[in-house]
Amino acid sequence: MKSLREYIWMETKKRRDYVNITPRVEEIVRKSGVKEGLVLVNPMHITASCYINDDEQGLIQDFDEFLEKIAPYDVQKYRHHQTGEDNGDAHLKRQLFGREVVVAITDGKLDFGPWEQIFYAEFDGKRRKRVLVKVIGE
Repeated sequence: MKSLREYIWMETKKRRDYVNITPRVEEIVRKSGVKEGLVLVNPMHITASCYINDDEQGLIQDFDEFLEKIAPYDVQKYRHHQTGEDNGDAHLKRQLFGREVVVAITDGKLDFGPWEQIFYAEFDGKRRKRVLVKVIGE
């Protein structure tokens, strides 16, 4: 079995951002030489998420507005802020969007449904973070 582990480094200019990382993941899959297998894409930070959905700006804006309604950025609101942090909302947003994605690799390519893309969702940005991409298979 083959495997390859690489990191995609991210540093968003905004506190919250949604970045399509599909081309970067596809390049790592190509580099791995795996024709049949799986790829795990996992942000290595507890205030970020990876998810799969459509790359449509209206939808991304809807996601952001939805998350802000459910877990608004409010430095007075969260008990977590008593620790000196100001990112309680980012932890909750990550829980809603989940931690990572796993995608099948078939014939050396990501085996997606129509319109599916991989995104990195940043909820506490403006600093350097990494995304683990782990490819395994034959």
